[in-house]
Amino acid sequence: MSETKYESKITSAPHDAATIYRVLSNLKNIERVRDLIPKDKVQEMEIEADSIRLKVDGLGQKITIAIVDRIENDTIKFGVQDLPIDANFWIQLKEVAPLDTRIKLTLKADIPLMFKMMLDKKMQQGLDDAAVMLAQFPYNQW
Repeated sequence: MSETKYESKITSAPHDAATIYRVLSNLKNIERVRDLIPKDKVQEMEIEADSIRLKVDGLGQKITIAIVDRIENDTIKFGVQDLPIDANFWIQLKEVAPLDTRIKLTLKADIPLMFKMMLDKKMQQGLDDAAVMLAQFPYNQW
């Protein structure tokens, strides 16, 4: 196993950090976008304020994503449980102006070397896409 760190590109969201943090730090807010999650990829989703338990296509088992730490208006750290590898990720927010908050996602995972080369591009692309999606989200409507 090799601990691998992936960092998304930094994206800019037209909201203040407090508004973004308020929405992202309560996982119950996922209920509002549940219909947008592809049902063929994610099933049996159980949502709590601090955790999500779900079955992801291809894994064959339920996993848990839980908030393990919060730094108000700055960072939300998540742990992933029930995977055959150790993994965690976090969302960092940096407000650079009243309606300009930069978002960066970081993922650390113990990936077996034989899978690392196959996954590197997909993991990086997935993080970059997620950062763009989070930057475009209409936080002020929540």
